[in-house]
Amino acid sequence: MILVTGGTGFLGSYIIQQLVEQGYAVRAIKRNSSVLPSYISSDILNKVEWVEGDVLDVISLDDAMKGTDIVIHAAAVVSFHQQDKSLMAQTNIDGTANVVNIALENNIRRFIHISSVAALGRTKNGEKVTEKKEWTENNINTAYAISKHKAEMEVWRGIGEGMDAVILNPSTILGFGDWNHSSCAIFKTGYNEFGYYTEGVNGFVDVTDVAKAVVLLMESNISAERFILSADNWSFKKLLDSIADGFQKKKPHTLATPFIAALAWRVEKVKAFLKNSKPLLTRESAKVAQSKTYFDNSKILAALPNFQFTPLEKTITESCLKYNNTAYTTA
Repeated sequence: MILVTGGTGFLGSYIIQQLVEQGYAVRAIKRNSSVLPSYISSDILNKVEWVEGDVLDVISLDDAMKGTDIVIHAAAVVSFHQQDKSLMAQTNIDGTANVVNIALENNIRRFIHISSVAALGRTKNGEKVTEKKEWTENNINTAYAISKHKAEMEVWRGIGEGMDAVILNPSTILGFGDWNHSSCAIFKTGYNEFGYYTEGVNGFVDVTDVAKAVVLLMESNISAERFILSADNWSFKKLLDSIADGFQKKKPHTLATPFIAALAWRVEKVKAFLKNSKPLLTRESAKVAQSKTYFDNSKILAALPNFQFTPLEKTITESCLKYNNTAYTTA
């Protein structure tokens, strides 16, 4: 029996799909307010034992872990909004500490932690990031990155206490999901012909590749290691151009310099305040879009010789086709 936290989220739901398709018995924690993802087949979701709970509720966590062998911890809050800073700290740091502690108490056989490349920290000068990179405090790190770094420290603590665990650090995850949430929103941005681009560079990876790597590492005897999961390093301009091509929309045409980006997030902040909504662009997301960070994926390819990343061109083309065939693009 495998317990998945964050099973209704973008990546978590694809992990569940991968597990069910391979014949595993899956239990997943679902908060009372969460909705099952519409982009995953109901045939898959109906095979899951859904239990109500929350990573901040240790009693529900303990109940959920009873009788399970493996925990895949994918629950996290991803946000670049200042008002979510406290929630991210609670869920990502305190929630992970809870999951680790309860897993240790229940003698869970195997623990897979979904971290993020953000937990490794970004670079100022465009150096390539490997798993050996040490966290350094700088003004490029977002509140999300800080929360994921501290969450990872909780897992390393668990490993120090004898937990058999592996940490995965995916880059920005692309694929078909709910484009109103998570990194899927970048497809909505491209569909709506967002006119600005930056010269920033980032790593990107297919959601199904991350889910496959999770299961392969779960089945391996690898322990006390972390792995970067990133198919390729692309500029944000190249990514937005590819999405525009996939939707047959106009490509972004105006370079957003640091000055323009700084002005834009301030304008968005005022507009969001007047509309009582969250801004489309924030200080932190603008900061990420300007940075150039390259990620090295050689370690995971060496550890899993039969594993290959899906070319990003294929991921984007297939995702755009799926979005075009849903109610999103007709709303």
